[in-house]
Amino acid sequence: MRRNRKVKIVATLGPASSSPMMLDRLVHTGVDVFRINMSHSTHEKARELHAAVRFCEHKNRHPLGILYDLQGPKFRLGEFMGGKAAVNVGETFLFDRTEQPGSSERVFLPHPQIFDAVEPGHELLLDDGKIRMRVTENKAGRIAAQVLVGGALASRKGISLPDTLLAIGPLTEKDEADLAYGLELGVDWIALSFVQRGSDVADVQKRIQGRTSIMSKIEKPSAITDLAAIIEASDGVMVARGDLGVEMPVEKVPGLQKMITRMSRAAGKPVVVATQMLESMISSPVPTRAEVSDVATAVFDGADAVMLSAESAVGQFPTEAIAMMDAIAIEVEADPSYDAIVHATKIDPVPTGPGAIAAAAHAVSQTVDLAAIVCYTATGSTALRVARERPGLPVIGLTPVPETARRMACVWGIQSILTNDPQNLNDMVAKACRIAFEEGFAKAGQGILITAGVPLGSPGATNMIRIAYLDDKGATVAG
Repeated sequence: MRRNRKVKIVATLGPASSSPMMLDRLVHTGVDVFRINMSHSTHEKARELHAAVRFCEHKNRHPLGILYDLQGPKFRLGEFMGGKAAVNVGETFLFDRTEQPGSSERVFLPHPQIFDAVEPGHELLLDDGKIRMRVTENKAGRIAAQVLVGGALASRKGISLPDTLLAIGPLTEKDEADLAYGLELGVDWIALSFVQRGSDVADVQKRIQGRTSIMSKIEKPSAITDLAAIIEASDGVMVARGDLGVEMPVEKVPGLQKMITRMSRAAGKPVVVATQMLESMISSPVPTRAEVSDVATAVFDGADAVMLSAESAVGQFPTEAIAMMDAIAIEVEADPSYDAIVHATKIDPVPTGPGAIAAAAHAVSQTVDLAAIVCYTATGSTALRVARERPGLPVIGLTPVPETARRMACVWGIQSILTNDPQNLNDMVAKACRIAFEEGFAKAGQGILITAGVPLGSPGATNMIRIAYLDDKGATVAG
């Protein structure tokens, strides 16, 4: 089950990809992490999907991550008389608290938080940005807005507020229940929607108390404003380009994607690029050339993972979509310019002992002709530090903790292998050499670099580098 690429693949589960046979095919084709979208899943369905992934993992003896994506707050309009109404450019449209069917002049808005926060000059986006308005007045339970882009507006369509910081957290009552159930299941990552500020993530971190990892979805302009604090409070980050492209000018999204990827990598936090990567493969067995270029750009940027949504959840060609993403990643990483592009932006070493050890491991791997880097890690922190450096060698993450192996499934370059803790330093070197040999990462006569924390089993105490060479049976011959 060894991957021939460093970037990881996340696939969303759905009707097209949930059967045991299809899960098995997708894993063999290249999926590293499966996403459960709680916007469309009940607790019963989430339990079934979780059990199916764990069965597939056991069958293939290959750690698989589960990303449990919370829905987050959704803001929608009330009903229109006849189901829809036309709003025209230049006219004034009203949002009020009156629970009566709307017209071309007004509609019920059942969200008091919006009335409390929106100000004149703020923009309103309706129906995924198809209709745009600018607020001219907000008083007495009534918001007046000038129509900038008109059209037909239907009942229950969504409303977004890119300029408005709402006084709410990222968890609704539904999300609270879904989060509790996800923790009970033992999912590996929680994808947190509607993150506006770093304190949003910190509050949820207090709730989960280390029972899982949080991946913050960057999908709002306010999140960009407080991005450094959000990354610091998160365990990982997702570039949710769909919603981000609705609330911000679409031409800004590529630059933001690069910025978020760069900042996340500098912080040593895995970053996933998501939304519409191979959108045409929902109904076509081949992608467009533009989509191929889009996936390639994310790989060149050094993203930890790329994600499929509807392509794998409801698409007609889920296996082909995974195979295409796998092929694109392999081709990009083999490109002669890949290493130079990934390292074009200098990432300074983290000014700690473990950070310096990880940077040194990368430097040694560039100087000495070695076959692989082996990281002993209980919590995943050692492997994360090494992955942050984006080394040119395969990185083997050895851990006795299944949860750690699963979390590392979305981290760039890490090949997670479950193994018992070594008894001493000699056993540690021998075990690393044997596994690298048996798994096909190193051949007789080749060397590997080993990094770990001593004393063994000490979380977060990376403080040792060792080079060892293999004989024709995978045993250590020098070091």
